Amino acid sequence: MPAAIVSKTDPLAGLPPEWPEDLLGQIQDRVRAAGRKIVVLDDDPTGTQTVHAVPVLTTWSVDDFARELQNRFPAFYILTNSRSLTAPAACALGKEIGANLSRASRRTGVPIEVISRSDSTLRGHFPGEVDALKEGLGVSTRPCLLIPFFLEGGRYTIDDVHYVADGDQLVPAASTAFARDAVFGYRHSNLRRWVEEKTGGRMAAAQVTSITLEDLRRGGPSRVARQLTAMTPDSYGVVNAASYRDLEVLVAALLQVEAESKEFIFRTAASFVRVRAGIAPCETIAPEALSAGNDHGGLFVVGSHVPQTTRQVNTLLESGKVKAVEISVHALLDDDRRNSEIDRAVRAVDQSLENGEDTVVFTSRKVVKATSDEENLTIGQRVSDSLIRIVQRLTCQPRYLVAKGGITSSDVATNALGVRRAMVLGQPLPGVPVWQLGHEARYPGMAYIVFPGNVGDDRALAAIQERLAPKAQLLR
Repeated sequence: MPAAIVSKTDPLAGLPPEWPEDLLGQIQDRVRAAGRKIVVLDDDPTGTQTVHAVPVLTTWSVDDFARELQNRFPAFYILTNSRSLTAPAACALGKEIGANLSRASRRTGVPIEVISRSDSTLRGHFPGEVDALKEGLGVSTRPCLLIPFFLEGGRYTIDDVHYVADGDQLVPAASTAFARDAVFGYRHSNLRRWVEEKTGGRMAAAQVTSITLEDLRRGGPSRVARQLTAMTPDSYGVVNAASYRDLEVLVAALLQVEAESKEFIFRTAASFVRVRAGIAPCETIAPEALSAGNDHGGLFVVGSHVPQTTRQVNTLLESGKVKAVEISVHALLDDDRRNSEIDRAVRAVDQSLENGEDTVVFTSRKVVKATSDEENLTIGQRVSDSLIRIVQRLTCQPRYLVAKGGITSSDVATNALGVRRAMVLGQPLPGVPVWQLGHEARYPGMAYIVFPGNVGDDRALAAIQERLAPKAQLLR
């Protein structure tokens, strides 16, 4: 029987009290003592939404990895953008990166722990991508822990059921629009059953280890450590979590068993990374740190088509404070119309930016679907490529730049802006990361706001625009 939609307060209020001890300081000490570098393969750029002061790479040579392993940061991210790839291509990339990481670790003598960061609403190439990564690393039998909890986005796992907060309700993930994704759809909200579904029955739900909130909150690190130690090779475990303290208990247990040579691979959302790397929360970034300091308009580039993004775009347009440039997806998919549609958009965006108008360029909101996953990915790639061409051809540097959607923000960063290495500055809103672009990028040092498609309330984009509007504009 599918899990039901419930009031947000009901399951959260009925949980056992959190583990009483603040473990973050202990975790930070043990992370430093272990000397292990946390490496995060991010299948779109939004996974940096809980951290700060760590690098992001968009390249993955052995030399690149060796340099990062020897730097002073506790972790680094590798932007793979694999969610935009076909399953065979994503697996091939995971295997290649795993092999290069293994070689770089041996070369430098720096031990690594690898996290496959993916979507908190369970979309992505699982388990194939993780299996390929393990093969490349040479750890094919290492157990895998699934941890999709993401506090900033309202994602909770309770009694093995993964929920997505929607206002004052918790909606089982399989009952959301995310589960109807044209490529990554699924039927189960219970994570043990989800693993069985995604592995095609290779791993039965009954064989999946469950680390419950009772274990985390009443048993603490010692009980969780015993459960982790008992996991068998090539097995799966799901971790329930409803707060950062739950993750602290998990990480304290992981550090204990890892010291005894029990190691894991991880498929997680963004919240786990911050705790595992021992990174403390940071203050919200001030608006002045996000502006290029010119008098041009700011630019929103929107490719994400999930309902949440559409509501946010509509609210932004209804504010009357931005210039709208809508691009027809049907025109982009038509060889005879594509170039003229791109030309029109470039002229319109350049003109409004030069006029000092904040501008949103967005794809038409009706989703165009094909009959196969491969065709749907091809459609997405063609649309994303068109957005890249628009940003590449702009002659006016925007005052600030927001890219909305994982694939969109990745492609704009790597292909339109030429980013090879960036630093995560932090977040202007919960769950929304900001990168400082590297010297090699088209706009060196510029702040680049990576806005996930499935994060924020209906006013989130409007709130960003209002925060970054010039004071003179706000006074008008």
